[in-house]
Amino acid sequence: MTELGRLEDLPADYREALARQNLVPLWPSLRALLPPDKPQLRTQPTHWSYKALRPLLMRAGELTPMEKAERRVLVLANPGHSLEKMQASAAIYAGMQLLLPGEWAPAHRHTPNAVRMIVEGDGAYTTVDGERLPMSRGDLILTPNGLWHEHGHEGSQPVVWLDVLDVPIVYYLEASYHIDGPRQAAQPEQAVYRSAGIVPTPFFERRQRDYPMLRYPWAQARAALETLAAAEPGQEPVQIAYVNPETGADALAILGFYALMLRPGQRLELPVRSPAAVFHLIEGSAQAQIGPQRFVLREADTCCAPGFTAVTLANESTDAPAFLFIADETPLHRKLGLYERRNP
Repeated sequence: MTELGRLEDLPADYREALARQNLVPLWPSLRALLPPDKPQLRTQPTHWSYKALRPLLMRAGELTPMEKAERRVLVLANPGHSLEKMQASAAIYAGMQLLLPGEWAPAHRHTPNAVRMIVEGDGAYTTVDGERLPMSRGDLILTPNGLWHEHGHEGSQPVVWLDVLDVPIVYYLEASYHIDGPRQAAQPEQAVYRSAGIVPTPFFERRQRDYPMLRYPWAQARAALETLAAAEPGQEPVQIAYVNPETGADALAILGFYALMLRPGQRLELPVRSPAAVFHLIEGSAQAQIGPQRFVLREADTCCAPGFTAVTLANESTDAPAFLFIADETPLHRKLGLYERRNP
């Protein structure tokens, strides 16, 4: 490969003249912008232990009242991007949010898309676009960009959920902002999409919704995975995608969301792909080998895998399945024509 000229090779007066005109020579930085074979990855394999995180989250509940926090979240920050940037990967933000009994997180809407994966507790709800959605462990709740949403808690124990948003890419595009709003007049959940292949067909005009399904109950997702596993008794991966039930498209526009079941004792080598991914263990125990690093995942643990990196998942139990929630950058990569899949 040809060695390119360095910035320091240029005379100081020339560099100063360029700077005065807001000009930068490309060639000293060309290899960093366009490295050979694969990108220079900032995202690092990272593991967040829920056992270690939870006491800090509960202390945040003691230290910071809701009116001082608005959203009480500990961000899962990837050290490869520096902690102050508060992102798990180039396009994924992840954080653990706490809502205590009796609290209400006020209504707002924003340009980033968000989902909530419920980690623990009962009695809380999210109201999205006027639809009140109960929160139970393992449920996935959408809060698409531009829709009003707020959180309330009528139970007796803390409720925690994993937030996943596309904040980093929206912020990079200088399009990230929010608007505060009044408390919503909540209506019951429109639970009309609960059976595969069955959609409502009313005789009269009905309200058209870009996101007809806002809550994906874990009980049904888990049952679907178990049914698939029984129908395919081999070692093939058992995975479902969270999609729009009317169009079959990804549930949200930028990030993809999935649930994966590892059979007892199963070891699964994932294809090496361009998008980064976040793995969150809903049930069971597992190991994640991400490049050279190995993490042991207990329930509610989360880890991040960079793109272009080999990932192997293994169920530690020989008699019980393990279930994982996955968020990745696949929809964004596909829309931009960047999606790649390589041989290990």
